[in-house]
Amino acid sequence: MIQTLGIGLLIGAFTYAFVFIFLDSMLHDTFARGMVDFFEHFGFNNDDAILIYRKIFTYNKTIIVMSGSFVMLLFSFYLGMSRFTTYLRQIESGVQLVLDESMDTIKLSPELNPLEDKMNEIKGTLMEQRRQTAESEQRKNDLIVYLAHDLKTPLTSVIAYLSLLDEAPDMPEEQRAKYIGISVEKAKRLGKLINEFFEITRYNLQDIKLDEKDFYLYVLLEQVIDSFTPVFQTKGLDYKVDVDDEVFISGDTDRLARVFENLLRNAVSYCYPNTTIYVTAKKAGNMVEIRIKNQGKEIPDYKINKIFEKFYRLDEARSTETGGAGLGLAVSKEIIELHKGTIRAESNAEFTQFIITLPIKKEGEEG
Repeated sequence: MIQTLGIGLLIGAFTYAFVFIFLDSMLHDTFARGMVDFFEHFGFNNDDAILIYRKIFTYNKTIIVMSGSFVMLLFSFYLGMSRFTTYLRQIESGVQLVLDESMDTIKLSPELNPLEDKMNEIKGTLMEQRRQTAESEQRKNDLIVYLAHDLKTPLTSVIAYLSLLDEAPDMPEEQRAKYIGISVEKAKRLGKLINEFFEITRYNLQDIKLDEKDFYLYVLLEQVIDSFTPVFQTKGLDYKVDVDDEVFISGDTDRLARVFENLLRNAVSYCYPNTTIYVTAKKAGNMVEIRIKNQGKEIPDYKINKIFEKFYRLDEARSTETGGAGLGLAVSKEIIELHKGTIRAESNAEFTQFIITLPIKKEGEEG
């Protein structure tokens, strides 16, 4: 608006100067003599030169003014459109930067500062939306691998128990019933995990909902350890359990069972054959400290610090059938932290152990 007003004033000033200074006022005589001399220079006599001057400037004053104004208007329009075209090019580049995934900041002319700020705001919003979408997709992919990883634990137990039943047809009836019962329970758990695949669009690692209830820790640990008995026997492993039977906690038994299964499976995968796996749980103030310890190759410090990262595997050469997808420990850490607990690992030349702490709940205490 200001630019248009300025151009109008400029045209008006030019018209005024030409008409009233050169044709009608202070410089009229000088201008007239100069034009007459100019025409005489081309061979016209004085009278003819004066006549030509009058016909061009005196009798056509209005046309001259209008023509000059029109020329000035065209020139000013050209300048304005040039500036406008420059703005459009800058806006076009800014829009392209908004659509791009680059981190470049949009820069426009000072006159376009409000638009520049708005475009940078839009770009920031779009980048945040892209980041959230990518994270959501990654969480969904993590969950697929996570569930596929967890399918192996009950499947391994089912195969182990059925193999024992197949190899020992004369097994005592009581023991046979026990193994069949465990196999059925693990098969049901396997089916439950498979069903989770069909719910994947509304379920991800960041939205785990705990189904908490109060229970004695030793009951859950005994159930998990009992399900691993055939796996221990297959690898020639012994196990020792020392769990305080008075530890009462509140938590999601299915999720915590998944953690203990992951840690026991990890212990079995990385321990030396014909060794002992130790499971202990003792009170430590208002917390319970659970340790799962095995004899195996020492894990270097630089690896200890990474084993809870997603997809990190201790042995890159190990197949996924034995070493897992490198997600079990990361998932275990998330579940434990949701229970307001901690998990860490220690390793030396003799033992590797995972240490979990969980809050203790007193019987009769409100949740």
